[in-house]
Amino acid sequence: MSNAVDQYLNLYGDYREAIGSHSAGVLNARRDDGAEALARAGRFHVRGDEGYEKTSVDEMFSPDFGVNVNRVNMPVDVGASFRCGVPNLSTLLAVVVNDRFVPSSTLIKNLPAGLTVCSLAEAAREMPRLVEKYYAKAACMSDASVALNTMLVQDGVFIHVARGTRLEKAVQLVDIFHSSTPLLAPRRVLVVAEEDSHISILKCDHTQGEDAACLSSEVIEIFAGRGARVEWYDIEESNASTSRRSQLFARQEEGSELHICVATLTNGVTRNDFHIDVAGGHASTRLSAMAIGSDRQHIDNSSVIRHAADYGSSDQLLKYVLDGNATGAFEGVIEVCHGARFVEAYQSNRNILASSGARMHAKPQLLIYNDDVKCSHGATTGQLDNNALFYMRTRGIPEAEARRMLMQAFMVDVIDTISLEPLRDRLRHMVDRRFAGVKAGCAECGSGCPD
Repeated sequence: MSNAVDQYLNLYGDYREAIGSHSAGVLNARRDDGAEALARAGRFHVRGDEGYEKTSVDEMFSPDFGVNVNRVNMPVDVGASFRCGVPNLSTLLAVVVNDRFVPSSTLIKNLPAGLTVCSLAEAAREMPRLVEKYYAKAACMSDASVALNTMLVQDGVFIHVARGTRLEKAVQLVDIFHSSTPLLAPRRVLVVAEEDSHISILKCDHTQGEDAACLSSEVIEIFAGRGARVEWYDIEESNASTSRRSQLFARQEEGSELHICVATLTNGVTRNDFHIDVAGGHASTRLSAMAIGSDRQHIDNSSVIRHAADYGSSDQLLKYVLDGNATGAFEGVIEVCHGARFVEAYQSNRNILASSGARMHAKPQLLIYNDDVKCSHGATTGQLDNNALFYMRTRGIPEAEARRMLMQAFMVDVIDTISLEPLRDRLRHMVDRRFAGVKAGCAECGSGCPD
């Protein structure tokens, strides 16, 4: 058993009662299952494991992080993180401070009929049958990271959209790390979109302070019912001292639509996993992601989309721009199961290495167990177009600006997959500022912060 696994099992053994007393019955009912699964796994994934060629999860979890088992309130300047750094949208806003759910006053006042957005622990107490039906049902407990999260999580976010409810406003979750000592935050999000419902969710990750190391252990479960449409947007603007282990598990029923778009703008070490089970026929999936790396940032995205029914479709587009000594990785699997006829599934990974020190690992894969399909995959890695650079310089554009313009243009088709126009426009601006080397935050925004 690895030292990292052993230290968390010991922590759970020492504080099991305290962890449970600050949570709720449905979450507590799966804790021992998580502990047993973690003990069976024995270790987290290490570099070189299948699907983990360039990322060691064990190294991410090995430092001696603290866990806020007694739910100590840690004051945080919420406005400094979201007023300027993320899109100024008309949204239903909630904040997660480390791993504590904090609803905004506008959320409480303006929650529309048919929508529930609340603390996961609160939902587990007030509607236990509904939460129990979905909690820990999509996430795979055989993965050590999921097992750890299930063992330690005390709260999270619960989003439920009733049958036939179609929301005009997006739900916005702002995740903020704030701690003076090294901290692990077990974060959990459960999204249930009932039949014929529509919802858009924007999640933004931020870290306040540069000194203390932070680790986000995040598990997201999304259930898209028959004919439901779920849009999940995820923007990371953390810092070099932050590690993020995010695992998204989704299940789609007949005729459902799932759109996931993830942007890693600033970070330390990031590993994002996407496990999507297309269980119903005529369901569609789109996964798009962008990663901008510089200095020594590490960004790893891994996807598994499993088609188990007829007439499914999926489209993946992932792009990286890596500079300095940044490293990137993408490993993606499209699986078409026996009997899943007339599936169309496509996967594309394109990357630019803007410096001699940047490195990229790409491994797209197809597992096809049926003849009646249309599937393709591919990956390309190269440098900026020297001819385009030369042309722009002959027109009087300085080299640094020309390079920035080409990198911005490279990301446009990922941004254009976003259906929320205000978010699309704002993300384009955020990407431009990122390539220009401007940090997110109020001091650099130039537009001022609203009260």
